Amino acid sequence: MGAVIVVAGIAAGGLGAAKRSDGWRARCPRAGSFGFPVGGGSATGYYNAQPFGENAHLGDDWNGNGGGDTDLGDPVLAIADGVVSSAEDHGGGWGKVVRVVHDIGTAGAPDHVESLYAHLGSMEVSTGALVARGQRIGTIGDAGGRYPAHLHLEVRDRVGLPLGRGYGAGTRGYLDPTAFILARRPAPSSRSIWPPPYRRRP
Repeated sequence: MGAVIVVAGIAAGGLGAAKRSDGWRARCPRAGSFGFPVGGGSATGYYNAQPFGENAHLGDDWNGNGGGDTDLGDPVLAIADGVVSSAEDHGGGWGKVVRVVHDIGTAGAPDHVESLYAHLGSMEVSTGALVARGQRIGTIGDAGGRYPAHLHLEVRDRVGLPLGRGYGAGTRGYLDPTAFILARRPAPSSRSIWPPPYRRRP
């Protein structure tokens, strides 16, 4: 039970590019501050079970502090204002995946990144929808029972990359989600503990 689960090559159904439209470019709002996708935007009650870079992981795995499936069905939140570029059930090891594009540039010089939320139990937005930071976009799932419930979060600075495998030695196009969010969060209160705790999945 103490080992971190490594998905060595997520199922073939998730290897291609997501079905998507580039119509988001004209509609994508500029993002202000960013928040975490769980725990009311502050990650309260959650821990990062497998951070970016560990075991060549290309994202973060968020688990409820209770471990196991105690977080199954918990809300998943958009990390910032943006537009949904894809919301699709890919099956296999990815399951339900929502992707959201955010503009972190200026009025005259847009600069887009894409957040990806995987293994969802439900998707509560559709492609093309505008979302706000902290808006509920789905729930934590387990990819059809393949893993203990958790949220796999990625942040990519190359919008529209193929879905990929979730693991890989090459990190071009992928950003450390926690570092990215912490650098763009509102100032935390003096009672907050940052960064959120890291421990291995029970």
